[in-house]
Amino acid sequence: MKHLIKILRPINCILASFSVPIILITLYGMDTAEWPSLSLTALGMIIVFSFTAGGNILNDYVDRRVDKINHPHRPIPSGKIAPKQALAYSGLMFSISLVVSLFIPNLLTKIIVVMALVLMISYEIKLKKLGLSGNMTIAALTGLVFIFSGSIYGSLVLPSILALLAGLATLGREIVKDIEDMRGDLDRNTLPMRIGKSRSGIIVAVVIISAVILSPIPYIYSMLPLSYLITVAFADIIFIYSLTLLKQPRRAQRTIKMAMGLALVAFLIGGII
Repeated sequence: MKHLIKILRPINCILASFSVPIILITLYGMDTAEWPSLSLTALGMIIVFSFTAGGNILNDYVDRRVDKINHPHRPIPSGKIAPKQALAYSGLMFSISLVVSLFIPNLLTKIIVVMALVLMISYEIKLKKLGLSGNMTIAALTGLVFIFSGSIYGSLVLPSILALLAGLATLGREIVKDIEDMRGDLDRNTLPMRIGKSRSGIIVAVVIISAVILSPIPYIYSMLPLSYLITVAFADIIFIYSLTLLKQPRRAQRTIKMAMGLALVAFLIGGII
């Protein structure tokens, strides 16, 4: 049972699902009288959790041979879960997300879930091996989480800005992960394998700095208060610090992930205060 839970990467799924209430609070603050029905939030969290779980499992299934080198402790390469079992498990999680989306009375949310599923399958079947286009697909999927969350509440402008910032940060982190996995990526034409670690690091720097430069937009356009700007400044500092760790890609990608988490907190604080 524990391996069936582990392959979900439950912490990642939970964190992703919390994008829905974060968008809720960012849009409506803590005045619960203004909140839409909380059932919408619960349904949205279930959809994001199950979809993320399905994607994580599918990723492990497709990467099962490479993971014997890069991540031999994972459930499939370690023999704890059979590949066919994992594929069926992934299908179940995706099915849950699709079925639950039918209960949200908003056509756009359903379109986004289907679009995300097409992107995810395309990534695993084809785009992952193409390197940068695969990285960009994962960045797009990350951004879609926030656009999906905004669509639940009928508001897209602020969630779209968060989606852009999250997408840029994710793109940088994905490239760093490819630098980390160069030794085992024998069947992938990743960006680091095509242009080398140094040039890939330059692209990471450009992407991350772009996210930092764009991060004040919600404050500049009076969408979020000063509390957001102050908090996101700390996230920006961590983002910049991560660029000094590119020769240690494992540390660098974990630091970027930490900064992304703090950036989410900044949006949350902006909605609360």
